[in-house]
Amino acid sequence: MNNFGNQLYQALMVGDYSGEGELIQLITDEDDDSPLQLEKYQEEIPILTVRNTVLFPGVVIPITLGRQRSIRLVKKAQKGDKYIGVCAQINPNNDDPSWEDIHQVGTVAKIIKMIVLPDGNTTIIIQGKKRFKIKETITDDPYFIAKVDYLEENFPKNSKKIQALEESLKDAAAKILHLNPEIPREAQVALDNIDNTAFLTHFLSSNINAPVEAKQRLLEINDGIERATLLLEFMMKDIQMLELKSEIQKKVHTDIDQQQRDYFLRQQMKVLQTELGEEGSEKEVDELRKKAAKKKWPKEVAIHFAKELDKIMRINPSAAEYPISLNYAETMVELPWNEFTKDNFDLKRAKTILDKDHHGLEKVKERIIEYLAVLKLKNDLKGPILCLYGPPGVGKTSLGKSIATALGRKYIRMSLGGLHDEAEIRGHRKTYVGAMPGKIIQNMKKVKTSNPVYVLDEIDKLSSDFRGDPSSAFLEVLDPEQNSTFTDNYLEVEYDLSKVLFIATANSLDTIQPALRDRMEIIEVTGYTLDEKVEIAKKHLIPKQRKEHGITGKDVTFERSAIVKLIEDYTRESGVRSLERVVGKVIRNVAKSIAMEEEYTKKITPDQVRKVLGGEIFDKEMYQDNTVAGVVTGLAWTPVGGEILFIETSLSKGKGKLTLSGQLGEVMKESAVTALSYLKSKAEKFGIDYRVFDQYDLHIHVPAGAVPKDGPSAGITMLTAMASVFSQRKVKAKLAMTGEITLRGKVMPVGGIKEKILAARRAGLKEIVLCHKNKRDIDEIDEQYVKGITFHFVDKVEEVLEIALLKTKVDDPMKFTFDSPNRVAVVNE
Repeated sequence: MNNFGNQLYQALMVGDYSGEGELIQLITDEDDDSPLQLEKYQEEIPILTVRNTVLFPGVVIPITLGRQRSIRLVKKAQKGDKYIGVCAQINPNNDDPSWEDIHQVGTVAKIIKMIVLPDGNTTIIIQGKKRFKIKETITDDPYFIAKVDYLEENFPKNSKKIQALEESLKDAAAKILHLNPEIPREAQVALDNIDNTAFLTHFLSSNINAPVEAKQRLLEINDGIERATLLLEFMMKDIQMLELKSEIQKKVHTDIDQQQRDYFLRQQMKVLQTELGEEGSEKEVDELRKKAAKKKWPKEVAIHFAKELDKIMRINPSAAEYPISLNYAETMVELPWNEFTKDNFDLKRAKTILDKDHHGLEKVKERIIEYLAVLKLKNDLKGPILCLYGPPGVGKTSLGKSIATALGRKYIRMSLGGLHDEAEIRGHRKTYVGAMPGKIIQNMKKVKTSNPVYVLDEIDKLSSDFRGDPSSAFLEVLDPEQNSTFTDNYLEVEYDLSKVLFIATANSLDTIQPALRDRMEIIEVTGYTLDEKVEIAKKHLIPKQRKEHGITGKDVTFERSAIVKLIEDYTRESGVRSLERVVGKVIRNVAKSIAMEEEYTKKITPDQVRKVLGGEIFDKEMYQDNTVAGVVTGLAWTPVGGEILFIETSLSKGKGKLTLSGQLGEVMKESAVTALSYLKSKAEKFGIDYRVFDQYDLHIHVPAGAVPKDGPSAGITMLTAMASVFSQRKVKAKLAMTGEITLRGKVMPVGGIKEKILAARRAGLKEIVLCHKNKRDIDEIDEQYVKGITFHFVDKVEEVLEIALLKTKVDDPMKFTFDSPNRVAVVNE
């Protein structure tokens, strides 16, 4: 209704449409009811369809033509009598309407002028003449043509009711003009000059603020009193709206607060931004508000987000701060806030999935089933922080994916190897250029759920530098009591990580910060036995490699003996990564034969393995020689699994110097010194001439000198090697040992027992000497791991030597010569 007065004023004022000074009167001079007037209109007329407009008799309106059908119609009519029918479309969005898409009642109009604009568009100025109703459709090509019946106006003359309605309509129009101070006062004068009731209703109907359907309804009413009454009803509604607006404006003017002031200033800013072509920011903020309305975030976060949006609205889109603030708001709205995937509580299904994907690893599977069981009963449980600790290639990372599948949760993996920037975990502060959230928040945004399975791979490989210590940043992430309020530097608000199931993987616990290690539940994932590796190769590795190389099970199969040969002779590891590589090499050889259409053996045998891979790389029998004194087999734990190592000793004429070689660490050097001191103190007991310590130099070497070695598990091994070389007694064949000693001769327990046992089995060793306190470790190991191995549990060094050293000397014993006589009798052997 704001444009009502302007339209009224412009339409009532006489307009020079002809270009020749001819004044177009909005009320025709002829009497519409005369027979002569009726003859002027043809029974068949072309029909022009218009959108969002209803033409009434007597009203002049401009229409811009865009459709070729309409342009052809107007050009044809311009050459004839210039009369056309105008009908409104039912659906204004239809670019190619049919007869069913237009209203059946319209207005015949005369084309006053046609103007071709510089941009190529055609505009016509038309004046409505008389209403009609379509009687019969004739054609719609090249434009609409129809037969019509003209409708008569039914206005009783000299009726008091008509006069009252006319006065009421004028009063309503005058009130609208009064309520809108922007309309020129001359419009009221023009309105007073209208004395034709029919035209008054037509003109006001054309200019009221009403939808096309309402105006079409007014056009279709034949009874003048009914039309005027309905029109007055529409106008009274407009008056009420204007009065309400006026009342609100008065209140705002007298009692305006800061919030309303900001609102009006923003509205002015919107207008200015629109003028400057910067109205995109409003649209972006509106979209963010709609997304935020669907979020399940805490009240504090909602308030913080609303403030951020208000700040964005105050920033000029061309300012440098604008994209930073917009990116921050988008990050917040894209994060999952209390949006969870439903856990699958079918424990039997979960166990089946875990067993199918991974052979063995019973401890880990049992822990996951326990977690699921408690979650099923309680339905609300903080996610545990598990750390799978073990050698490479045993399936720690892939186990995380299987756990996600078993739980029915989303899966994320974050590699921490070499991570040395604290901001990678906690994010950057927004004040920095290029600031972004940390990887934890980024991955949560990517996975779009608040309870995923989150694998932190290689947590023991974290490093630190001048940019901070990432392992310290993880103290909050991996603490079940703190991570419900995790705060990212970029996000600035607390984010709940308590429902995330974090699973860390590590090869070694020594490099993990003690405070961080204390926050995690350590689950040891040990290496595989020969039988387990065979099963893994059959069920997982061979099918996977066949699929990756494009061949089927019909093209190649493996005999069990061939798999055993691959494991024993071409790999020596705790996991199965190297095994997968050698399997892939064999299958590639088969794939090459298939591609070149050569004959090949479909069943892989040990001989076929040797033909493809060449000579054996490892020989487990080469380490069982006991013909030389001073060589003892030890067991060691390394980050890549258990290994056997050999302590070699030799004596040479000298002054009792001790030499250590093989890149030994401080702990192993101290073990060697301790063992030598103990042996010197008990020389008589073990039948060793004391002069040998002063007149012969002792050299201890651990082979593979390029590999650094350290750890508290070689004490009894070094002592046995020294006792063997000093006494020239044989060491029992196929025997290994691990344990530390004290200066008083006590044997101390060590760790990594299972890995060491697996290494002993791979090397073909049959007996193992351990501290008696390590018996508890043996009891926890499955029987399949210890089958075929004899364990000797000892408390003192004497027991070790009693078991390890034979009474007989080596085949070619060393002849000692001394510069001074022996003052102590040698104990008979």
